[in-house]
Parts: sequence; structure tokens; C-alpha cells
Amino acid sequence: MGIQRNATSLNWSYFLALESDLERLSRFVDLSANEDTFSLEIARLFLACSSEVEVTLKQLCAIYQPENQPNRINEYFEIISANTEDFINFEVTIPKFGVTLTPWSDWTADLSPLWWRAHNKVKHERHEHFEKANLKHCLNAIAALYVTTLYLSSARNVQDDELPIPTLLSVSDHHFIGSYMGRFGAHNAYQFS
Repeated sequence: MGIQRNATSLNWSYFLALESDLERLSRFVDLSANEDTFSLEIARLFLACSSEVEVTLKQLCAIYQPENQPNRINEYFEIISANTEDFINFEVTIPKFGVTLTPWSDWTADLSPLWWRAHNKVKHERHEHFEKANLKHCLNAIAALYVTTLYLSSARNVQDDELPIPTLLSVSDHHFIGSYMGRFGAHNAYQFS
């Protein structure tokens, strides 16, 4: 009576857990509006998503350029932009609320995204910048995590990394190829160019 274990994607599981928290939050705060709303729960989710973005970016950079060991968001930019197509302009949707996000669109070699700068303020100076832990920044952080995790799964080239599929977040039509039913349930297929 043995137990066989296969490797699973902790990154994907963690993303899904955070997405579930966002879905629960949406019962109390309408995601289609209320961008400036901030709270302890939004701050908790915002900080968790932002932290996981950094973890995932480091893993992605290690695949693309294992000889480098970046430690800052703008050091990641050089590697990500040199090794991906359309990462910066990748759109994430929340169809249930009619929301479209492009969380990396303002990321440059010299400037981190607005939501990341807000994350640093909340993380290090929460007593002065708690209002930056708002819904707008939180939504962009989880969308950024979704994009980064999708690219990580693609770079790992693992068939079933993205199971189960997200219940709230999706990608724009440009990046969506289709869905199919596999042995372990529904799969989404994505394109990254």
C-alpha cells in the first residue's frame, strides 16, 4: 500500500490560493470599482501577492540566465525583457467584473511598476502609506503574479503545471488559444507572443 508522489507546482498552487482570497474579498468589495479602497485584508493580500511575484521572478530569471543572480526588481527587468515576448504588455482580465489589467506596462529598466513602488511603501512604511494598500494596487499585484507564473510554467515546459484553471482571472483573447479536457480536468492553452 504505497503512495506515489509526482512533483507539483507550488507556484501555481500559491497563486490559486491568493486568487481564492481575492474571490472571497470580492463578496465584500466590488472589484469593478472601489480602486482606492484599502483595508487590512487588502493589505495582507497585496503584500502576499507582491512577495510571491518576487519569488516567481527570481525563479524565472534563474531559468533564463542561470549565471545571473538578480536581487532587485529592475535587475529582473533586464533578464525578463531580453528573454520574453509580450511580458510587459500581457493583459489579464477579470471577466466577472469587466476588469482588464496590464500590470507590467509601466515597468522599465529605470522604473518599477507603480503597484511595486506602492508595495515597498506599504511594506516598509505602512504607518505612513497604508492607503497605498488599495484595491487598484492589489489587483495589479495578483495580475502580475498570474503573468509571471504563466511564463514560469511555460519556461519549465511542464504539461500540467496550471491545474486547476483559475476561477476569477483570465487572459486577454490575444493570449488565449483555447481550452481542452485532459486526464486531470480542464486545461487552458496560452500563447506568449
